[in-house]
Amino acid sequence: MARIHVETRINGETAEFLCHPHQTLLDVLRDELKLTGTKEGCATGDCGACSVTIDGRLVCSCLVLAPEVAGRELGTVEGLAQADSLHPLQRKFLEHAALQCGICTPGFLVAARSLLERNPDPTEKEVRFWLAGNLCRCTGYDKIVRAVLDAAAELRGEA
Repeated sequence: MARIHVETRINGETAEFLCHPHQTLLDVLRDELKLTGTKEGCATGDCGACSVTIDGRLVCSCLVLAPEVAGRELGTVEGLAQADSLHPLQRKFLEHAALQCGICTPGFLVAARSLLERNPDPTEKEVRFWLAGNLCRCTGYDKIVRAVLDAAAELRGEA
C-alpha cells in the first residue's frame, strides 16, 4: 500500500511525515515522529490518554487518521513547556501530586490547556465536566481538578 506524504504543523513547528492511509494520528505521533508524550490507553477513544488538539479542537488521536491532519495545526503535550520552563499546568500537577503512573497525565494536561484557553476562570464543575473524557486509574480526580484550578488562578495572575 502506498504511503501518503503529509505536511502539517505540530506545536508551532512545520512537520512532514509519510503514513499509510489507515494509520492513526496516535501511531504516527509516537512511531514516526517520536512524540511519545501522547499515550495509548484504550485505542477506542474512551480514556483520553491520547488527547491532542487539531486546530484548537480537543480530539482523541487514536480516532483520527493521520492523513486528515494535512495542513492543520496540532498541539501535543510536548508543546506545553517552553524551553526549560514547565507550563503552569505541569507545575501544578507536580505540586498537587495529580499524577502517578503517567499514562493519563498527558491527556489531562492537553485537555486542561484546551479548557483554559477557552475559559480562563472555570468553576470546579466546569473543570470536572471538561475533563470527563479523561480517565485515571491511579490518582483520582480531586487532585487533578485542584491542580487545574490552581493553574488557572496562576495564569490569571491571582496566585
